[in-house]
Amino acid sequence: MKHLHALGLGAVTALGMTALSMLPAAAAWEPTKPVEFIVPAGTGGGADQMARTLQGIIAKHDLMSTQLVVINKSGGAGGEGFLDVKGAKGNPHKIVITLSNLFTTPLATGIPFNWKDLTPVAMLALDEFVLWVNAQEPYKTAQEYEAAIKAAPDNTFKMGGTGSKQEDQIITVAVQKALGKKITYIPYKGGGEVAVQLVGGHINSSVNNPIEAVSQWRGDKLRPLCVFDSKTLPYTDKIQGDLSWSSVPTCKSAGLDVEYLMLRGIFMPPGVSDEQVAYFVDLFKKVRETPEWQKLMKDGAFNQTFMAGDEFKAWLEQSETIHKGLMQEAGFIAGN
Repeated sequence: MKHLHALGLGAVTALGMTALSMLPAAAAWEPTKPVEFIVPAGTGGGADQMARTLQGIIAKHDLMSTQLVVINKSGGAGGEGFLDVKGAKGNPHKIVITLSNLFTTPLATGIPFNWKDLTPVAMLALDEFVLWVNAQEPYKTAQEYEAAIKAAPDNTFKMGGTGSKQEDQIITVAVQKALGKKITYIPYKGGGEVAVQLVGGHINSSVNNPIEAVSQWRGDKLRPLCVFDSKTLPYTDKIQGDLSWSSVPTCKSAGLDVEYLMLRGIFMPPGVSDEQVAYFVDLFKKVRETPEWQKLMKDGAFNQTFMAGDEFKAWLEQSETIHKGLMQEAGFIAGN
């Protein structure tokens, strides 16, 4: 009887499973209204360009059933944007693209924000920094530019960058220390404005990301002298004459022992579900397969590292520690 009972229970279970399998599967979560895409930086800079490229790719390839709406909130060195997303608890229709001001802004301003207040989604890429000068300047190499700075009185040379006490100024302070000379740092709202000011001769150099100045290099308006990475860039497509990103030497090889890579990542507000996070992880994986994304990566000479989940969270923990050290060394931490 026990054997028959067991068979009977199994038969009922199988019938139940068959009946369940005939029911329509529950649809995975997806947006039901336009998604706000917050950019905690000004227009024309690297984060803004990437966000608008993502917006265009998603629309062109019909990767979302709703729109992605880019909104710039650059106030308070990006704090405005981060606090907006932090305050949208449980709202899956809002995402933010982050750069390293994710770490530097709260440290420099003391605003009540930490990256752990948001929900990490994915690292899309890491962005490089390049030392740029006006193409009309006589400096053909980083060594020639360094020699000119060393030969002049302190604060003769002006370095333009995005924001105060953020990545560009951190690098500028490191360059000053390496050269033993003071450089006047001039902050602007975004990398696009920085490039325009350098073309106009209002500053002597910048440490813009590649994507922020590649069009001016292509037009022979600006010249890259070196990249702040441990190795030269792998991209060999010609940009200006016979020159490519791979032609740009490392700053370390030119006597500037300074390296810095910047996050380009996606976060959501706190309190969203794993299923909602998974939707956006999958969305950006699809974006990365498009030819438009690959063109952006080449044009901007990005490090194409992608991370999500626990791997991304571990990277964020480590990067926060590194930025605390850099900000402390530069004297940029609020209240210190």
